[in-house]
Amino acid sequence: MKISNIDGEIVKDNETYLLKDNTSLKNLVVSSTTLHPGKSTRGHSHPGKEEVYMIMSGTGRMQLDDNEFNISGGEMILIEDGVFHRVHNTGEEDLYMVCIFDGDRSH
Repeated sequence: MKISNIDGEIVKDNETYLLKDNTSLKNLVVSSTTLHPGKSTRGHSHPGKEEVYMIMSGTGRMQLDDNEFNISGGEMILIEDGVFHRVHNTGEEDLYMVCIFDGDRSH
C-alpha cells in the first residue's frame, strides 16, 4: 500500500515543514510531516508516550537521544517512551514521514 496523503488538519505550515494530524481514530493520531530540504524538526520528547515514525520518501538523519543515524524512504523508527527525537532533512527533496502516536498532541 502506498501512502501519499493521510489528510488531516493542518497543525503547522511554514518554511520548515507542513504538519498535519489525522484524528479520525479513537485512540491514535496519525500525523504526517513534509520536512523541507536543509531543515530540521524542533526536537522533543514525550514522557509516558511511544511513537512510530515511518519514513515514506526522502533522506535525512534521525536523532534519538545521543544516537544519530541516516534514514531514507521505506524505513520505520520505533521511539521509546521519553526518548528525545529530532529529524534533519539532509537531502535535496522534501522528506515525507508519517508518525503514529497514542492520544493528543503534546508538542
